[in-house]
Amino acid sequence: MIGAIRRQLWTFHGGVHPVQHKHVSTQSPIRRPRLPQRIVLPLHQHIGEPAEVVVKVGDHVLKGQMIAHATGYVSAPVHASTSGKVVDIGEAPIPHPSGLSASCIVIEPDGEDRWIEHSPVENYREIAPSALRNIIREAGIVGLGGAGFPSYIKLNPGHHKMVKTLVLNGVECEPFITCDDMLMRERADMIRGGIEIIRHALQAEECLIAIEDNKTAAFESMRKAVAGMDKVEVVQVPTLYPQGSEKQLVRVLTGKEVPRDGLCLNVGVVCVNVGTAAAVHRAIHLGEPLISRIVTITGGAVGQPCNLEVLIGTPMNELLSQCDGDISRIERMIMGGPMMGFALHRSDLPVIKTTNCVLAATVTDLPPARPVMPCIRCGACADACPVNLLPQQLYWHSKTKDLDKVQEYDLFDCIECGACSYVCPSNIPLVQYFRYAKGDIWTREREKEKSELARKRHESRQKRLEREKAEREAKRQQKKSALDATGMAEKGQEEAAAALQRAETRRDAALREAEKRRGEGWQEGTKDDASRTRESERDSN
Repeated sequence: MIGAIRRQLWTFHGGVHPVQHKHVSTQSPIRRPRLPQRIVLPLHQHIGEPAEVVVKVGDHVLKGQMIAHATGYVSAPVHASTSGKVVDIGEAPIPHPSGLSASCIVIEPDGEDRWIEHSPVENYREIAPSALRNIIREAGIVGLGGAGFPSYIKLNPGHHKMVKTLVLNGVECEPFITCDDMLMRERADMIRGGIEIIRHALQAEECLIAIEDNKTAAFESMRKAVAGMDKVEVVQVPTLYPQGSEKQLVRVLTGKEVPRDGLCLNVGVVCVNVGTAAAVHRAIHLGEPLISRIVTITGGAVGQPCNLEVLIGTPMNELLSQCDGDISRIERMIMGGPMMGFALHRSDLPVIKTTNCVLAATVTDLPPARPVMPCIRCGACADACPVNLLPQQLYWHSKTKDLDKVQEYDLFDCIECGACSYVCPSNIPLVQYFRYAKGDIWTREREKEKSELARKRHESRQKRLEREKAEREAKRQQKKSALDATGMAEKGQEEAAAALQRAETRRDAALREAEKRRGEGWQEGTKDDASRTRESERDSN
């Protein structure tokens, strides 16, 4: 039995109740827009490393074909969202707060919308969770409710971590956005299929589906869809912004506090968006990669606000025109909601995997910012902060660029939900100060890392130079020793030769002297004999 109403709920600190503006885009069912004239697919549509192109200009691609593969662990591939010809690979404008361009693949649709051959998994329960995660990765699935974290990583808790609770996030607390609401109303069976697959991948004991109490139709639809499933509950939670944030939702459903610098997994919980669950179902049961998503097209400048199942890469201005949008009336065009979304610098930017809403707001929807006045220290920002921070102190230290102090006040715990700015009576754009301070700190850290890297490189170079110098000196000494040894040997040979020469000279001189003496001795002997002969002759006479 589904005991949604009887389940105990907890609360989190703060929160606000902004005007919802949701009813305007839920009056008609989800529909598909016309095929666009051009598809622009950025290589970076999620947290992590951008994908790497595997096609070239002139190639003909099919719908669902991988055109860029993942390059790292935190990365996801990109697939062609329709069949056609690759006409360009290069820099193109993308939806990003910076307004800069990035690498994109541009496809010119052929109008046939021809699919690749589908390869659904017949029985996912016979596949190991790791193999199942690899299929999800190859399908390019990322979180469809937040910053786009690659889903296969979230579904991999590791060998030493057990997942007790899978939380399916259908809260959708941001004003104007209704894509998850309509998905739960019309395609609850797809979400159920995704739940079964994700539970198998995580080996989770139970599943809690959280839906705010202002979405009664979605709540009833999900209750019927999961009826009979073991340990699956659909839980109605009070409408409060920003209850859709993971840590706050886990607190409300389980009473567990996620560690300040930790993840939901640290308390045995994994939180997945309902749109992500539906994408997992399509990848496993239908063999379809993530090439489309439901996007809310709404705002005062839109004549027919609705939800469209949009091919990734479709220009937003084409969607607006198909919903009777009047671009001339747009005061601000925002991707996302008014609380956490960001303004777009042009209307022809492509829909990406994390595009959940295109808000064409008029002056009535989002009045111009009122003049900023001095802080009156009322404390309303601290009361509204869902992370229990002190925005007033963060504001002062951010304004004076005291970056060490803002970190002491836990700046990086801020989820940038905008609740503090929403309630500030002085109209201070607090979140903008916090983002600026975070950027400064990241810049400082990068500079510090660069400086440290430069220092290490310098030290390494000095050590290398000293080592090379020592090696050269050692070689020089070795060569000198060898030369000295050779010189001594040569000198000894020369001395020996000189001594031998002297000895030979002395021997030759001695021989000559001896010969001389022998010659002189022969002459003396001859004279004596002659004298003796003459004397003998005289005596005879």
